[in-house]
Amino acid sequence: MPGRVTLAPEAVLAHRLRAHHLDRRLPAGEVLSAAGACGVQNSPPGAWETALWARCADVSREGLRRLLEEERVLLQAWSIRGVPLVFPAAEAGAFLSALLPAPGEEPWIYTRGIGLATNCLGMSQEELLPLVLTAAEALREVTVTGKEELDRCLAGRVRQLLPAGVQERWDAPSMYGRPDRQTVGMAAVSFLLRPCAFAGRVVFGRREGTSPTFTAPERWLGAPLPTDPDGGRKLVKKFLHCYGPATPAMFGSWLGCSPSQAKRLWQTAADELLPAACDGRRGWMLEADREDYTGEPEPRALLLGAHDPYLDLRDRERILPDTGQQRTVWQTVANPGVLLSGGRVAGIWRSRTTGRRTAFTFTAFRPLSTEERAAFCREAEALAAFRGSEAGTIDWEEGA
Repeated sequence: MPGRVTLAPEAVLAHRLRAHHLDRRLPAGEVLSAAGACGVQNSPPGAWETALWARCADVSREGLRRLLEEERVLLQAWSIRGVPLVFPAAEAGAFLSALLPAPGEEPWIYTRGIGLATNCLGMSQEELLPLVLTAAEALREVTVTGKEELDRCLAGRVRQLLPAGVQERWDAPSMYGRPDRQTVGMAAVSFLLRPCAFAGRVVFGRREGTSPTFTAPERWLGAPLPTDPDGGRKLVKKFLHCYGPATPAMFGSWLGCSPSQAKRLWQTAADELLPAACDGRRGWMLEADREDYTGEPEPRALLLGAHDPYLDLRDRERILPDTGQQRTVWQTVANPGVLLSGGRVAGIWRSRTTGRRTAFTFTAFRPLSTEERAAFCREAEALAAFRGSEAGTIDWEEGA
């Protein structure tokens, strides 16, 4: 095994900014490269558009949606950690089918709560999943509007495959959330939609107003999802290119999978990895990236939206050492946007649109120079224009 490479902290940040295409904006024609680096999350709705705006010059929301909904070279499906992710359709082998577990590699983070439903039904997750996969084949013929309606549609089809004694429990009010609107069966289906996506049974279609739509890849793309026997290796390489140096445990946390699945996938790329260390912490990096861990972060001021891929790192202290400020940025729900300067978090931002004007509130975590403040204000004006409005007031607050 080659000797361990020691990396300078500034060089790590500089590399990550380049890997995430945040050192400079790409030409508009390279949207697929930006989306394919590690995928872009679309939760809350529209987050993927803000992430690609931060990475690509001269893009519009209409142009991005055309790539997703008309040309369909971009695809949205439940992917890593079960989140709605937008990525190049041609790379479904990495972002979807590579996530399918081998026997015994459950549980996943997105099915941990299914136990209440399976206990009620007297069936295991392993028994239920094939039934949900079979029911989802109906999506080759229909498009369903709304997540709740998707749960109801598939639950009705699974019900027909169940023994009579289980059907009554399947139809019982849910023990999760809204028992007046959800049955136990609908809840079970909801938990298992993520592995259905990995198996190529369901993707997101065109958004109808505020509601997502769902259908089968064959109906949406005109063909089954492309498969890739090397998809697992490519997924590991994407992760390490964007977040290295890192460990298999960090990779598993990013995927939301079991340690055994993370270890298996990690091994598919083992021959391309180098041991590395930064700040005394050991991990691994891509051998192909070795010469790119140089220099210092570009001193760019950027507005990153909530759940931007750059913020999806497992070593948060690298870009924000203060743990109290970390809790402000990475919340359970309703994360703010981030003021990024030189690759590090300099504060947070929120916005409110009224009519044709968007007002911003910036909260700085440290003193900002006049130049930095002016740069963040220019970014706010550009983001408002991207969203089809004008920048209104920009209020500054001092954070903890």
